[in-house]
Amino acid sequence: MTAEFTALRQARRPQGRPTPDDFRFYEGKTPELEPGQILVANSYLSVDPYHREFMDEGGWEKGLGLEGRALGTVIESREPAFPEGTVVFHRHGWATHAVLGAEDKPRVVEAPAGVPLSTYLSLLGGTGMTAYVGLVRIARLQPGEDVFVSGAAGGVGTAVAQIARVLGARRIVGSAGSAAKVAQLTGVLGFDAAFNYRDGSPAELLARAAPEGVDVFFDNVGGDHLEAGIAALRHHGRIAWCGAVAQYDDPANPPAAPRNLYDVVHKALRLEGFLVRDHLDVREEFEAFLTPRIASGEIVPAETVVDGFENTVTAFLGMLKGENVGKMLVRL
Repeated sequence: MTAEFTALRQARRPQGRPTPDDFRFYEGKTPELEPGQILVANSYLSVDPYHREFMDEGGWEKGLGLEGRALGTVIESREPAFPEGTVVFHRHGWATHAVLGAEDKPRVVEAPAGVPLSTYLSLLGGTGMTAYVGLVRIARLQPGEDVFVSGAAGGVGTAVAQIARVLGARRIVGSAGSAAKVAQLTGVLGFDAAFNYRDGSPAELLARAAPEGVDVFFDNVGGDHLEAGIAALRHHGRIAWCGAVAQYDDPANPPAAPRNLYDVVHKALRLEGFLVRDHLDVREEFEAFLTPRIASGEIVPAETVVDGFENTVTAFLGMLKGENVGKMLVRL
């Protein structure tokens, strides 16, 4: 069988902040399957900050559309290991359908009771695993320590807070881009304190929110947030540097280096950048830690879900503008 599909592809390299005109929709029919291949109808797609970097680098075409994490159901199979009806995770995301072979490494997803399927693109996906790796392997968070998270209302930031709490963090502070998000961080998402970075200097705002300092800084932003985190860290503090959204729209002119960078030496700090793809061996440990806590309700996924494949670009651009709380997903 073949299926009619719609896919997204990049039309041009953005100049500054991306716009809908930087993408185009493409329609067609899927090819006939070859032995060992499966045809998947996608159910959920992920839009992520790293896609903004891909837009400048190019070469992120994959399968029928663009690279992106996705969940879908096998609707035709020429591979016995993936019979029809199997739910799989894969990375041929920005399309309604995907044709996958062994080289694409699709992974069977069997969500236990109490764990929503979408969680495998949020807390149980790369988002949650990034938070786990940053806290456990990079920052080596210990019970009783205090944590600051920049970009705290996003997918990774909200996951960091929930995982840090289970790991025994004493106090968790976050930054966000609006008063409404700050209210959600402290009222719903488990943060002890939060501030709106648009209200002034992040360093001054963090000093008020965490007057005694912090032990761990999980950075998703860079720029003035990195400077603020360095200022707030106690002696032997650790920085897990995950992202730099402050410079994504103008990578040729990144923010100046933190003026207090030498404090990394003066305070004996440890700063380590990381990519979750270098820590894929942690998945079994990570899922064993998180899955039962999600099923029991101890940890609740934070997600913003946009319906309709035709709204994928809207969801992506909205995520870059900070319109989401938690992980931004598209539901087909």
